[in-house]
Amino acid sequence: MLDVIVIGGGPAGVTAAMRSRELGARVTLVERSRMGGTCTNDGCVPTRVLAKAARLMRDAEQFAEYGLDIPKPTVDFARLMARTQQVVYQVHEKKQLIGHLREAGIDVLDNTGGARFVDPHTIELGNGRRLSADRFILCVGGHARRFEFPGSEHALTHHDVWSLREAPRSVAIVGGSATGAQLASIFSAFGAEVTLLEAAPRILAREDVSISKVMRAAFETRGVRVIEGIGGVESIERQGETLRLHYRLNGEPAHVDAEHVLLAVGWVGNVSSLNLEAAGLNGTARGYIEVNDYLQTGVPHIFAAGDITGRMMLVQSGSYEGRLAAENAVLGPGQPNAHLIVPHGGFTDPEYAGVGLTEDEARAAHDVAVATVPYADLDRAVIDGRTEGFCKLIVSQETHRVLGAHFVGEQAVEASQIVAAGMAAGMWVEQLAELELAYPTYTAIVGLAARRLLRVLGVMPLAQQWQALGTTPLAEWERSA
Repeated sequence: MLDVIVIGGGPAGVTAAMRSRELGARVTLVERSRMGGTCTNDGCVPTRVLAKAARLMRDAEQFAEYGLDIPKPTVDFARLMARTQQVVYQVHEKKQLIGHLREAGIDVLDNTGGARFVDPHTIELGNGRRLSADRFILCVGGHARRFEFPGSEHALTHHDVWSLREAPRSVAIVGGSATGAQLASIFSAFGAEVTLLEAAPRILAREDVSISKVMRAAFETRGVRVIEGIGGVESIERQGETLRLHYRLNGEPAHVDAEHVLLAVGWVGNVSSLNLEAAGLNGTARGYIEVNDYLQTGVPHIFAAGDITGRMMLVQSGSYEGRLAAENAVLGPGQPNAHLIVPHGGFTDPEYAGVGLTEDEARAAHDVAVATVPYADLDRAVIDGRTEGFCKLIVSQETHRVLGAHFVGEQAVEASQIVAAGMAAGMWVEQLAELELAYPTYTAIVGLAARRLLRVLGVMPLAQQWQALGTTPLAEWERSA
């Protein structure tokens, strides 16, 4: 029987261990501290609790419009922090990871203090115990990146948010990608004065340009100051109870004062303690372990999955890679890794989401048709008073297959998954347009965009008189004037 050791007890590691066991291997899972990984203990789960509280604060602004005479809520931040930990505990209790794994016949070693290679087939745990195996799957995750500069010790990362006992009065967030944008949205809802700084020319730089533009406008409407294209952070100095963040903008020195400075400048792999050289793995790339398309490292019997690969650092992708790494480790490399259709987004206010190619990526490789429908066209958005946002659908002119979709607005992340399912099934835009999506819902915007594309593509028969009217009149129940 093949012996497999999985290092790391997050989504990638747990999935890898379970799949390896399903395939008949003898499996040991090693976790340095608490099972569940960053997402459960320190990331998605507790952050989503904060986002829920922020959403409730926002919803309270509408009470009077709906005839509800309730005083405006205030935030008891200490109680909110306690709630985040309670939810983390509830998620652990729901999953029962250790019991579930042991019931499957997997040997689970948690709170080991870490693991390090002593030779290509042997690891040593923090307590000195040594384990050997035929195959290894490294799923050790990552951590928030920190830069060293004068005064950097004054800065927080998202790991430090959970130690706060009072809501910040003001915060400067360096990094306008997913983590920074979400925390900016949350703290702003709690009444903080927020400045969001980004080195790239636009926030959410990996998303479609339209998402960046609309989200910037949405942030500024809510009082968040957005500064893009900064030349980097130079220093932080304490001035009484305030921190002064020095940076450069357009080549000139600039600064912002805030109670807290939070760095959201990337995510790096937990590679430093693994002693990879002893396993024959010499060096890493940008702080991650390099793998081939089969998630195999430069040492054939060692595989890696999840954040440590630096490829697609999302829970859903970590679980996918964990399963794939297990199959390739136990059965032999045969299943290539391909993150082609990965719906993703942020629980900001408003939400944003995307799947597939951005418009720029699609136009660079295909002859495309694009339709953008505003949330104002949705009756549900009008009912809820949430008309801010859009849905953009991108299809191939040649195949009529969907290449990408991008959203800003209420329940944007949920709506994106409708498109992702259609893309995975290889649906034509014609089929997407024919779906009888429930009314009144936010996901109905997908059907509106798809049917608009049928007119753009010229596949919907129209009388000459109707064509002469142009694009204004549409045979749609849901539309805005």
